Amino acid sequence: MISTKVTDALNDHLNAELYSSYLYLSMSAYASHKGWRGAANWFFVQAQEEMIHVQKMYAYIEDQGARVILDEIAKPPSDFGTLLEVFEGVLEHERLVTARIRDLMTMALAENDHATETFLQWFVTEQTEEEKSSKEAIDRLKLAGDSGLAIFMMDNEFGTRTLNPPAV
Repeated sequence: MISTKVTDALNDHLNAELYSSYLYLSMSAYASHKGWRGAANWFFVQAQEEMIHVQKMYAYIEDQGARVILDEIAKPPSDFGTLLEVFEGVLEHERLVTARIRDLMTMALAENDHATETFLQWFVTEQTEEEKSSKEAIDRLKLAGDSGLAIFMMDNEFGTRTLNPPAV
């Protein structure tokens, strides 16, 4: 059984992951509207990944005999600028999520909650991958510059992304 303090923090993070999914759905809709079909796919896959994070957190809270509490989900923005600016927003958001995970890990360590610490390690690894993939997209979009053909090619590449759910 996990403490009330840890349960509350995990519930708060579960709701933050729901917002992340909602944010990426909004980015997907924006990209689709702009004609960036590949990027729309990339963001849609990202939204699905965030829901996997929600499901993992949900199951862990319940498995620990605690109660999942859902909260309001804030409305995400609907305009994001250029494709580069959208991905810069992704990196900024993922860095915020990483900070949240780091805070959860610190709390678990302070509480001597080794089960939660072990559980959160998956998220630590996941966030490293999330930041890396968004940073790589930014680097490549910067290389493309204002070249419509290069951005077109990048957009096509973004369209090849598929959901690879983790083994549970």
